[in-house]
Amino acid sequence: MSASVSDPESQREIRKRRTFAIISHPDAGKTTLTEKLLLYSGLIRTAGLVKNRRGKAATSDWMGMERERGISITSSAMQFPYKGAMINVLDTPGHEDFSEDTYRTLTAADSAIMVLDAMKGVQAQTLKLFEVCRLRGIPVLTFINKLDMPGRDPLDLMHEVEEALGIQASAFNWPIGSGKEFAGVIDRRRDEFVLFKKTAAGGAHQAELERYRPDDPRLAARLGADLLDQALHDRELLEVAGNAYTQDDFLAGKVTPVFFGSALTNFGLEPFFDAFVELAPSPGPRPIDLAEGGEGRVDPYGEFSAFVFKIQANMDRRHRDVISFIRICSGRFTPNLVVKHHRLEREIRLSRPHSMVAQDRNTLDEAYAGDVVGLIGRDLYHIGDTLSVTGGFTHKPMPAFQPEIFARIAPKAPSLRKRFDKGMKNLIAEGAVQLVKPVDGSHDSIVGAVGRLQFEVLQYRLEDEYGVETRLDPLPYECSAWLEGDPKTFKPTTSCLMARDQRGRLLVLFRGDWDKRYAADQNPDHLLLDFA
Repeated sequence: MSASVSDPESQREIRKRRTFAIISHPDAGKTTLTEKLLLYSGLIRTAGLVKNRRGKAATSDWMGMERERGISITSSAMQFPYKGAMINVLDTPGHEDFSEDTYRTLTAADSAIMVLDAMKGVQAQTLKLFEVCRLRGIPVLTFINKLDMPGRDPLDLMHEVEEALGIQASAFNWPIGSGKEFAGVIDRRRDEFVLFKKTAAGGAHQAELERYRPDDPRLAARLGADLLDQALHDRELLEVAGNAYTQDDFLAGKVTPVFFGSALTNFGLEPFFDAFVELAPSPGPRPIDLAEGGEGRVDPYGEFSAFVFKIQANMDRRHRDVISFIRICSGRFTPNLVVKHHRLEREIRLSRPHSMVAQDRNTLDEAYAGDVVGLIGRDLYHIGDTLSVTGGFTHKPMPAFQPEIFARIAPKAPSLRKRFDKGMKNLIAEGAVQLVKPVDGSHDSIVGAVGRLQFEVLQYRLEDEYGVETRLDPLPYECSAWLEGDPKTFKPTTSCLMARDQRGRLLVLFRGDWDKRYAADQNPDHLLLDFA
């Protein structure tokens, strides 16, 4: 069955795709922003706000622990239409303990929305995620959130974005007031004042907006003289001192368009979403490693190819199945398409494709470059697998980061060992934790994680999804590194532990940073890598 996209209709479909990740520091409001995209697309009628007093949970948060804590723990993938575009949004965890999941998800994105808290500005996790976007050449749009609450001066926030991230910031809109006085935004491209009406329903429904020209006499009555004077002053200042914007600079990562608003009240959201659809890139060529050596690029309009960037078990409790999320990089996908599975070196038939909105599934008749598709199949796919019609290349490998904490884990009831083993196999395949095996056989297998919250999630899911209570015994290792060089000549410290990860690579576990630095000094012919 052909996967060609030579026909004009398929090419139009690819150009309509907008595939992006939402990144932020925890509690900046990115999951709420994702929820509001669903609201404004018409996919949901009422937004279920994160940490809502009535106990509603965000649509994109499907796991029980996410709903209990009001945080995102896993990346979620959703697809829906919005004003002529087809949106593929990848909502990512903000907590640094789940940064590896976020990094993997960013490999599937063509652009990113960076959400900042108007009070806190650029924070540590924001810097890390932005740096990943920079390294991968992902253009970033900035949304400064929570203008309905007391916050910092907008000019200070713009300056901090430029200083901290090393990128120019170009204001596409500007807030009119802040906190309780936040009334709307100035749309700088249209030179219009966009004002919003506060409603009893709050942010559960789309905000009503009114547009005015700057010289409209009704503005004074609507805003008050002081607020109008300040807004007009800001407008003139930005015309003189604001950074210029070009689409080429945005795509090259030299400038970020900045928007202000409130995801909670929906003020400023519709202008932002509309601008995003216009500015964000459609799928473009992606780098690949050629089988015969060297690098190349895959054309989004060529034959079908994709890679697996995420695996999730038990999203549907009724079926207890495993969903592998693929990012389609080129071509057109149709059910029962026969492709080459590069790692397994055999052909497989891709059946039962799904688009996702949290845990809800819709069977697809077709999909295109840029789309994120869920494939059902246990043990068939691994994170990083390449699938294609033509073969002869692989998509770039997924980033992996060294674990920083380690423990042994076992079922409290030995009779549940079989169920425990099944759960651990599925969760390790997802990349929730890493499994390492000491090379000397002195210990049972060890689980490693980037942060302690990952262990909490692991134990929660083993009990919630597999019915197994577990005992976790922490180990005294606080950092690790992959070893590059001849292991026979490596001189380990007395307190370190040599192990192999799931891919068979040598990993050295250290009790602390001092041990790690000492080992590096004692082994100048070896490299200790923090990522691989």
